[in-house]
Amino acid sequence: MKLYSHAQLIKTTLICVIAAVLVTVAICVNYSKKHGSAGAGTGAEVSEISTDGAAGAAGAESSVCVEGADGIENSTAFLEQNPASVISVASAAGSGYTQEEAQNINVYALCNEAVVNINTQVTAYDWFLQPYVQEGGSGSGSIIDKRGYILTNVHVIADATKIYVSLFDGTQYEAEVVGTDLDSDLAVIKFTPPAGMELKTIAFGASKSLKVGQRVIAIGNPFGLERTMTTGIVSGLGRPIQNSNNRIIRDMVQTDAAINPGNSGGPLLDTSGKMIGINTMIQSSSGNSAGVGFAVPSETAVRVVADLIKYGKVQRGTIDATVIQLSRRIAQYAGLDISSGVLISEVNKGGNAEAAGLKGGTEAAYYGSRRDIIYIGGDVITQIDDIAVSSLADYYSALESKRPGDTVTVVVRRNKKNVTLKIKLVES
Repeated sequence: MKLYSHAQLIKTTLICVIAAVLVTVAICVNYSKKHGSAGAGTGAEVSEISTDGAAGAAGAESSVCVEGADGIENSTAFLEQNPASVISVASAAGSGYTQEEAQNINVYALCNEAVVNINTQVTAYDWFLQPYVQEGGSGSGSIIDKRGYILTNVHVIADATKIYVSLFDGTQYEAEVVGTDLDSDLAVIKFTPPAGMELKTIAFGASKSLKVGQRVIAIGNPFGLERTMTTGIVSGLGRPIQNSNNRIIRDMVQTDAAINPGNSGGPLLDTSGKMIGINTMIQSSSGNSAGVGFAVPSETAVRVVADLIKYGKVQRGTIDATVIQLSRRIAQYAGLDISSGVLISEVNKGGNAEAAGLKGGTEAAYYGSRRDIIYIGGDVITQIDDIAVSSLADYYSALESKRPGDTVTVVVRRNKKNVTLKIKLVES
């Protein structure tokens, strides 16, 4: 038997421990390499995206998209939408797709069947004033409810006598108007899907969490080319833009994603497939995409859709008074020291505005035509809360998100001085 000293025993033990650690590390490294190469070689690794905002390939960009999603989901609980689903495509390692391409493919696969083509018919009149039907406008829409509710723009269905929606499979159905809202240029229409048809829907995302530079995706029907997809970034946020109805829509999302005639009413999506805006207009001298498009934010859309489906109109708060656009001519005639703002012609007797101290005019004057009479000498609204009011468009925009019963701070010009009032709004 061979004898060992105490020092030799300690040395031998240390050597064994170190050897065991090295062997363990080597085994782990080798396993990791094999696991990674197997995923790349077989194409089994996938990029996943689901309607609850979880994207395997989205990374930090998608984490920005879904902030505040709980608030949106609570606000849209009245909608009947598809449950969360997962669509997978091979990742860059297994298929040759880049991460960005995989995300684009995922979003299109998830959402394109929920985008419809909208065509309208309108009534026209010939030289003998006889009515006849002709083709109207066209645009896009998003199916937001399995019962057949579709979100689009007001100007897409304006003056329509008949509205037709075409689905991804080419089938066409006649739709009816549920409600429209000029202040946001949003409308909800509805068709009745056949029994047994399971409609795909698009869920709302949180537009308040958007960041400039974040990638976005538009799907629509430009020039009648159905379910065309374009990509870009968020170019700007909080843009106040005047629409075709001469109403200013605040907090518009600006994007450089190509938006052309026919895209109106279609969804602007984040990389998780959530609708963060409704494509509404472009800024262009030619009428075609010039890299400056605007979308109504999803937070506005959710609020408007809820009222349109429930009431057929948006329950919006207003000041119970008759208002007139102030002009230089009126200001000069009335001897005012300002020429922009909203003139208070009359205040409803016994109403909230009168109780708050708002003053109407006292001197009658003709306005526009000999049949229109306004009253001058009253207050001129120049600000509502923190929004400057220089026109009727500003006035309606400042009240767009207000509800009946809300109290607003109103600054009026009276006797060449600014007066601040607190006015409780009534239903419009």
